[in-house]
Amino acid sequence: MLTGKRVVVTGGAGVLGASVAEVAKIQGAEVFLLDVVDKPDAAESAYFQVDLLDQQSVKNCLEQIGPIDCLANIAGGFDMGPTVYESTEDLWESMFSINVTTLRRVLACAVPMMIESGSGSIVNVGAMGALKASGNMGAYSAAKSTVMRLTESLSEEVKHQGINVNAVLPSLIDTPRNRSDMPDADFSGWVNPRDLAKVICFLLSEESKAVHGALVPVAGLL
Repeated sequence: MLTGKRVVVTGGAGVLGASVAEVAKIQGAEVFLLDVVDKPDAAESAYFQVDLLDQQSVKNCLEQIGPIDCLANIAGGFDMGPTVYESTEDLWESMFSINVTTLRRVLACAVPMMIESGSGSIVNVGAMGALKASGNMGAYSAAKSTVMRLTESLSEEVKHQGINVNAVLPSLIDTPRNRSDMPDADFSGWVNPRDLAKVICFLLSEESKAVHGALVPVAGLL
């Protein structure tokens, strides 16, 4: 449970971010959503439009929110791409910017706040596909692998300061965009966003305080 916890969710306008917010609120958390897009019409949590690539904007945003207990780094993106040798600079920059740089910007501001308070929990989002990359996924897999290594390294750096850092590794998440991109796929084995959100919220909660640096596969039936 997250009763009384102050939870920041990046990528809060997306399907998974909204699902994490919903589950966290049901569990008693106060939720703050961060995203680069305009506030969704249905957003019921505190919403902040912020460019996560801009360090000063992130710093200003988190200072406005104040002390936080939990951070769910959901912001990220996917592009199938061509082969490794045909991948453009734009593709590499895009995959690392949205998946890695956004994460680094938020961590640079949030972790010192947690260290000062002496506690906190962080969950990042890696990918099952980054455990063993498939063809035409080089840039994406490399970016998500970086997220996973950063998770492990940060965990070692702060676990003795009362902070838990872990990551989830989803397979295909059942979102409208993924269904649109793969209309002939069997959706029944995909990961339901709410189910993934429950795993994330568990890792944010006190119940997982003994878990550090874990990369938790959430593969559905795939």
